[in-house]
Amino acid sequence: MDLHQNGVSRWDGMIQYRLNFEQYAQHLIEVSLTFVAQPQQQLWLPTWIPGSYLIREFARHVGQVKTINAQTTHAIPTQKISKNQWLIACDAPTEVTVSYAVYAYDLSVRGAYLDHTRVYVNPACVCLAVAGQEHQVIGLTLEMGAAFAGLPIATTLAQRAGQSDAQVMELVSTHYAHLIDHPFEVAVLSETSFEVHGITHRVAISGRHQTDLLRLRQDLQKICQYQIDFFGEAPFRQYLFMVMATGNSYGGLEHLDCTSLITPRDDLPRVGESRQPSVNYRRFLGLCSHEYLHAWLVKSIRPVGFAEPNLHQEVYTRLLWVFEGFTSYYDDLLLYRSGVIDQDVYLELLAEQITRYFQNAGRAQQSVSESSFDAWIKYYRPDENSSNAGTSYYNKGALVALCLDLTLRQYGQSLDRVLQQLYVQSKAGVLVDETTLPVLCRELTGVDLKGFFDQYVDSTVELPLEQLLAGVGVELILDDKAWPFGMRYTDQPQGVLVQQVLRDSAAARAGVSAQDVIVAIDQLKATSALLNQYAERQPEQARAVHLFRRDELHQFTLNGGRSSMPNSRLSVVDPILLKGWL
Repeated sequence: MDLHQNGVSRWDGMIQYRLNFEQYAQHLIEVSLTFVAQPQQQLWLPTWIPGSYLIREFARHVGQVKTINAQTTHAIPTQKISKNQWLIACDAPTEVTVSYAVYAYDLSVRGAYLDHTRVYVNPACVCLAVAGQEHQVIGLTLEMGAAFAGLPIATTLAQRAGQSDAQVMELVSTHYAHLIDHPFEVAVLSETSFEVHGITHRVAISGRHQTDLLRLRQDLQKICQYQIDFFGEAPFRQYLFMVMATGNSYGGLEHLDCTSLITPRDDLPRVGESRQPSVNYRRFLGLCSHEYLHAWLVKSIRPVGFAEPNLHQEVYTRLLWVFEGFTSYYDDLLLYRSGVIDQDVYLELLAEQITRYFQNAGRAQQSVSESSFDAWIKYYRPDENSSNAGTSYYNKGALVALCLDLTLRQYGQSLDRVLQQLYVQSKAGVLVDETTLPVLCRELTGVDLKGFFDQYVDSTVELPLEQLLAGVGVELILDDKAWPFGMRYTDQPQGVLVQQVLRDSAAARAGVSAQDVIVAIDQLKATSALLNQYAERQPEQARAVHLFRRDELHQFTLNGGRSSMPNSRLSVVDPILLKGWL
């Protein structure tokens, strides 16, 4: 039964949020929260969103929080007591309404966005949690207003039955953790859908685009079909691909039964797309494959500490190389296995992954388990020194997965079997810790592979890629790619912008740094072509370099020619052996 008091509609037994979007021109979502507050009731907002390991400080976008008694409308003192917590000064259980505004102008998949064209909300950055009542059922009322009335909504939250007002939409969530794992979008949407094993999959695209929805549906259906078959079942009853098409933004975030994606519109397929997806389109398909796989590997198979994570602070794990790295290994591999790309394209994608690994000098400085642990302070905050000082748990994690897969196959097993067994264990409530994989690999093979994990996960020993790939009939070929003076740079109107400097290179020894702008070399106007020429001819000759660092002019003496970075190619030498792996 609904309660109507002082213009506020509340459903029995529910915490009720109302989100109003009328202030779209100012990007403000007006929120009211009605519930029964306990004495000295606290409210809080997550500081990060599951799946993205960086303290986001969502509370910085929350305006003044006010509370009234829902019966009398008298104000109740409310005080902020920490960066993301508030205290309501109640002396006894009281039905209250809390109101505040949230600034929503974050185009990423992690935040909230509101303008005259689009509503996008991750509840984690909009809906204050009621401390001690996080397991209560939640009602979520969306007041669309005239601007958004009648527009479709993309969400997997249940819609409350019986509603008829086009300007109001009522959704239901089982509890707070469930709510914040279900983003929603209201906009003009291009939609398509398909069935896999009786499970409806929706695709909803916002933004301007010219997508061939038929081609996209066909390819996604193949990918989803293979992944469900791979695990034997799906851990969801419906699935939604929420896609925002933009000029050049890129990213994705997994949720329980949906994923939120943002992609360059040129990555979406157009009518006439070739049978083998273009470079851009296969990038989008790889993103879809990656986030969809997370429904099993992250949302079902979970590391210790992430079943009910503490959203007030960092939750550390050394296992992101598994949860993101394994997913990065399989996302492209499953494109091939599902028939969306062919073998040559898959090997090209794998070679690109290997090139990124070899061109990352920081792999000798940081292990992939350390990279996982440091995600909170490093991965999402890259700078000019990142590639010299650290490694990526996505990139190296994917190649550790490749090496582990090929190693297991030497003993009649595979990483496929490991993932399938992890999923079986997850349904019994087993969480993954640092001993799980070594123990499971030993159980499957009868061989102790602890040395593998010691060398390639917990230390910086070079991965045995050439040897293991040769065992499945693939030759790894490394060609040198020259970096003149050990720098990567690009021409700009003001000069040559230095983008990256390799540690211990000629440029580094001279004192040149990333973000410097070289304006002259040997009293000639600096260009990329001139730098390339000098690196090739008489490289040991000392050359005077003038550059701006910030707004100050400096002069350095540059000696030495070029540094070499590996560029990878893969060549099939034994198709029969290769077939046994792929």
